Amino acid sequence: MIIGLDVGGTHTDAVLLSTKGIEKIVKVPTDPTNLFNSVLAGFTQLLDTTDPGEIQRVVISTTLTTNALVQQEMGPIGMIVSAGPGIDPKLFSTGDHYYTVAGSINHRGREKAPVNEMEIEDIAQRLKKAGVAYVGVVSKFSVRNPSHEILIKRILNKHFKKVFLGHHVSGNLNFPRRIATTHLNAAVFDLHKAFFEAVKNSLAEKGLTLPIQILKADGGTMSLESSMDFPAQTILSGPAASIMGAIPYAPADQDVIVLDIGGTTTDIAFLVNKAPLLEPLGIQRGQYKSLIRSLRTDSKGIGGDSALRVIDGKLTIGPDRKGPAMAFGGPGPTPTDALVVLGLMDEGDSQKARAGIHEIAGQLNLSDMDAADHIFKKCCTIILKKTFEMIDELNSQPVYTVHDFLEGYKLSPQKILLLGGPAKFFADKIEEMYQIDTMAVPNASVANAIGAALARTTCEVSLIADTEQGIVTAHEEDFAEPISKTYSEDDLIETAYTLLKEKALNSGADSENMEEVEVVEFQKFNIVRNFSPRGKIYRTKIQLKPGLIKGFETILHQI
Repeated sequence: MIIGLDVGGTHTDAVLLSTKGIEKIVKVPTDPTNLFNSVLAGFTQLLDTTDPGEIQRVVISTTLTTNALVQQEMGPIGMIVSAGPGIDPKLFSTGDHYYTVAGSINHRGREKAPVNEMEIEDIAQRLKKAGVAYVGVVSKFSVRNPSHEILIKRILNKHFKKVFLGHHVSGNLNFPRRIATTHLNAAVFDLHKAFFEAVKNSLAEKGLTLPIQILKADGGTMSLESSMDFPAQTILSGPAASIMGAIPYAPADQDVIVLDIGGTTTDIAFLVNKAPLLEPLGIQRGQYKSLIRSLRTDSKGIGGDSALRVIDGKLTIGPDRKGPAMAFGGPGPTPTDALVVLGLMDEGDSQKARAGIHEIAGQLNLSDMDAADHIFKKCCTIILKKTFEMIDELNSQPVYTVHDFLEGYKLSPQKILLLGGPAKFFADKIEEMYQIDTMAVPNASVANAIGAALARTTCEVSLIADTEQGIVTAHEEDFAEPISKTYSEDDLIETAYTLLKEKALNSGADSENMEEVEVVEFQKFNIVRNFSPRGKIYRTKIQLKPGLIKGFETILHQI
């Protein structure tokens, strides 16, 4: 059996799956002030009649790190950055405790200026006095030579709880994004560690000692232990869970819109031939432009519990949420109350729902039923307007999926898949209004938890070989080996595959999924000096593709 758990802004959803189908579904309210208790309540109800020894896999998706960024709940973080000649690294400052220092490495990985160790010691003392516990260190070309970052970390280790290094972030060259990503890792680490350690300890008390998997923004999983070094990868794991939960029901050879309508927000994504779209550079949210591999999603602040208001005679919906619907004891009317008044939902207190909608109806000079229908239609309009805006934006730029770069491709969705509690109600209304084939996926209210449970482990490796210098490196993986002048493309791919397999297995991958490896980038450059060839530089990136684990195909048809 396997467990999937998705911690949303309104509800925490948990599912228990076996090869026979869904064994149990649990939904509990999410307490934003105590996410741990919400998760624990989900696990407790899910396992009350199940032998923990039967559980083979646990996967959690969460909005924890995303909420920390949005609500700016992060403590003070120190950043030490060296760039050498070129653009001023101060332009990429992450806050008050950001220091630029001496020392530089060039694009070939050769040292041009050394680190000033006394300068680093002085900065460490200043950061300690400011109450900083976590520090990020970034050198501009650390993916070619991380020696400066490693030296600075060695100096800092005795002063701080944990030091994060830029060359561990990604094999891609992008100095500003590497700074932002390293800062994000340091910023969310404390919260991430405390939450998941509490979950792990609670499960151990129940007899569950197997490794916990965490859903990443790219739709794959990683082990809890692996996430400690890169906690920012869990940003946007909630929307990723929705996408993975929709994939089984997407038709092949079609473009599909995926909408997850929650209580607070609606997450929007797209599938091309059952493959999710990808952020080619990394997550971008507000000021943070990162190197965190992510599925392409966006959110709109509208959901079943969005606050309703009439301003200057016009209805507004969201983007805030004051609490649950009035039908469920909330303080003000919401779209969920409109669904109750329309007779689409038979849960909750219908009298309280009518009272809330009646107030809105009076301000709009409509009957209660007409006001409820107007609210429902406007929700659909707002969600689809945002969706079509995304399509226009995507069609103005190259389209990337998790598998391919689709040059010149134009999205033309022919189907909409809906997830979330109110999905079945919205499906009929959206199809009626927009004449697009629309359906709520089976068990739509917990499809995100199912998607998390069935997602397989993903990871990638970037490798560079320089036959002139006689070395092959993957500094992101702390790997370097000498090579000969005859080192070839085939040798590079073989080395990359070996590294990827080791990384994937350490991250919790099943050995059976190693056949899902693909080369996503390959480059070759000749090194010429004085008109004479001196060697070659090879670069490659290979990945374990996102997808669903094997052995549960029958469930996907049953649910």
